[in-house]
Amino acid sequence: MKKLLFLFLAISILGCKKSEKKETAKSEKPAVKLYQLVGGSILVKKLEVFSQDTTYTGQQKQFTDAYYVISHPKGNLMWDAGLPEQLVIPEPYNEPSGVYRIQRPDSLANQLKSIGFKIKDFNYFAMSHSHFDHTGHANYMKDATLLIQENEFNANLADTLAQKNPAMAQLTKVKKLNGDYDVFGDGTVVIKYTPGHTIGHQALYVEVAGLEKPVLLTGDLYHFQENRENKVVPSFNYDVTQTLKSMENFEAFAKEKNAQVIIQHSPSDYQKLEKLLNSLEPKA
Repeated sequence: MKKLLFLFLAISILGCKKSEKKETAKSEKPAVKLYQLVGGSILVKKLEVFSQDTTYTGQQKQFTDAYYVISHPKGNLMWDAGLPEQLVIPEPYNEPSGVYRIQRPDSLANQLKSIGFKIKDFNYFAMSHSHFDHTGHANYMKDATLLIQENEFNANLADTLAQKNPAMAQLTKVKKLNGDYDVFGDGTVVIKYTPGHTIGHQALYVEVAGLEKPVLLTGDLYHFQENRENKVVPSFNYDVTQTLKSMENFEAFAKEKNAQVIIQHSPSDYQKLEKLLNSLEPKA
């Protein structure tokens, strides 16, 4: 009788453990969705600013300016903020330096509506960095928690500054980061610390449900494919050595995760990701 009782208990325990493993496996991979939106169009008229030398002298290049919505069962994250909405204008604007011709296609509210979201739906907001083409609608996200590296925060929003970055000044709900950060605690959406372009530049890793490979968004670690292939550092980067180290770390992580790297300013990468995301939509 004792042997039978022991056997019964052992089988019950094993059954529970198998059930727990199944539940754990399910909980490890929540249904994460990714949406890609256009925050602007940028024609770079003097491409030479994107190297430390004369590599691109006399060249021009068309950039896109994407931003992203990540929907997770535990909440929603917006990544980057495009160009300012003042640039939702009929004709592109040639800014005074002569480097950029810029324009934004539509407002944040209208673009979110097209994918079934409202501004108030976001728990978190993060930007790859604080340059003007990534902070455009940042202040609209004031009710979300800003996820920002502490050094990037100090360079833009610290109380000790004579003037805070006006594009971000209304962001008062802040979580300061010091390195990589797992946004939802399950490894599916991870901010990667990649300093160099700015003091606290970040990239974003997303495991999108249904995609064979995870997506790795570059921020402005790279601006176009040649930058990535040749490890070319823009003239206006905060720190060249840090940038090169971040590139090295980024590539190692991308290889480790077998990730699909998306250069955020690349029109061809925009189309590539759009095709992947469209493949997830149910066929009529």
